Amino acid sequence: MNIIEFSKMVGVSKSTVSRYFNNGYVSEVAIKKIKLAIEKTGFQPQRQAQSLRTKKTNLIGVIIPKISTETAPRVVEGIADELNVHGYDILIANTNLNTEKEIEYLKIFKNNQVDGIIFMATKITNEHLKVMQEVKVPIVVVAQNLEEYPSVYNDDYNASRDVVRYIISKGHKDIGFIGVYEEDISVGQERKKGYIDELRENNIEINEEFIKIGNFKVESGYTLAKELMNQKEKPTAIFAVTDNIAIGIIEYLSENGYNIPNDVAIIGMGDSKISSFTSPKLTTVHFYYKTSGVVAANMMVDLLTNRVGSSKNILMKKKLPYKLVERSSM
Repeated sequence: MNIIEFSKMVGVSKSTVSRYFNNGYVSEVAIKKIKLAIEKTGFQPQRQAQSLRTKKTNLIGVIIPKISTETAPRVVEGIADELNVHGYDILIANTNLNTEKEIEYLKIFKNNQVDGIIFMATKITNEHLKVMQEVKVPIVVVAQNLEEYPSVYNDDYNASRDVVRYIISKGHKDIGFIGVYEEDISVGQERKKGYIDELRENNIEINEEFIKIGNFKVESGYTLAKELMNQKEKPTAIFAVTDNIAIGIIEYLSENGYNIPNDVAIIGMGDSKISSFTSPKLTTVHFYYKTSGVVAANMMVDLLTNRVGSSKNILMKKKLPYKLVERSSM
């Protein structure tokens, strides 16, 4: 009997049963029901029963780049929800976009008792790879397609091409691009490559002055929009590789009297919650971040239960879909 079957039998939610076994708050009524059901069935959650048999911890280390962003919590929610069903708990390591911290947490998890690591990566260095190769438990990578490891990632290249194709369909040829550092392969490289390749496909000359590279912050969008709009040649549309950057662009243009989208059209990527509350509302690309967490968790469970073979880094790849969300900024 698993936790879902047990909770249905008791007549309470799965999360209530999970809180009971993890010393969380549970009402007195629910406690009585759960205790009575345990006495009748001898039920133990998979996490406890399995650890007694195998000496496993049923803990998964989850390394994320920045907990305060909107993306990471959506991924973590998917991971936690799915792992909980299978009796696993998570330990979250927030690196705050610090590469050295990522490597440090990989080492910590390598030397401590976790059954696996889910790594939401931004950029992968040789030092990352060196430490990862020393890890004895399965590693699943989220947000990057890392050749040697199971990976769950967005179709950044084709999403970017679709964005540019959409902008061109609106009559634009002078298309600005604000990206991020290319150490981030998915967002930094793949989205820029998609932009360039689609312009070439449509016989539009690449104007290097229209390409600006910054970071993930709103301020970067603001500053680089200012650079674009203070040049002799100005774009009529700007493609931002994240919604955060797009919001910075909107802020600069609004402050300086530009009408969006009549003077300059804007499109972002990510479909963050705030994108539907900007003025004007932001056209963007929706990525299935929570789904990526669910898929990564399922990959991890498959590896840990040997459903896909014995190799700890057996090659599993999942490229997720996306959809264009049309609003009033384009």
